[in-house]
Amino acid sequence: MPRTALLASAALLALAGCSTVADLPTERLGSATLSMANGTPVGTAQLLASGDRLSLAAALTGVPEGAHGFHLHTTGKCQAPDFSSAGGHLNPLGKVHGTLDPDGSHLGDLPNIVIGPNRSGTLSADLAGNRAQVLDWLFDADGTAVVLHAGADDYRTDPSGNAGSRIACGVLRPA
Repeated sequence: MPRTALLASAALLALAGCSTVADLPTERLGSATLSMANGTPVGTAQLLASGDRLSLAAALTGVPEGAHGFHLHTTGKCQAPDFSSAGGHLNPLGKVHGTLDPDGSHLGDLPNIVIGPNRSGTLSADLAGNRAQVLDWLFDADGTAVVLHAGADDYRTDPSGNAGSRIACGVLRPA
């Protein structure tokens, strides 16, 4: 199966977790192609909407097995080799990092993406905030990057989740 077809199939599987037809996204608002430092594409992230609810669905392949931190970063720039050009986590409200924080997490916090033994995995996560506000934050003047980390996010260490180095990155672009 060609890589593009595999990624599209994986994205559909990520959406299969929706519980009802009403939960299915009705609009594609943006997308990013994630690539490793050597330029090899490893997957896509899609910004989807269903009414006022926004979600990010990702499908990755060719990535090392295990749990990996997966975040939205402040700057839509992915310069290899370390992708530090993407800046820190997208945190427009100045919250503390981590879904285990009692005050809640920031916008850039997403669940870990788990890559299986076949080196593929999917993720679907809702983004907190109202649609207009989140779109303004994502598509501001310097854009937003989607970053895959080498290790798992511990959901509590501020500001980065202790997820390790950045191994893949993609710039989120409006559809």
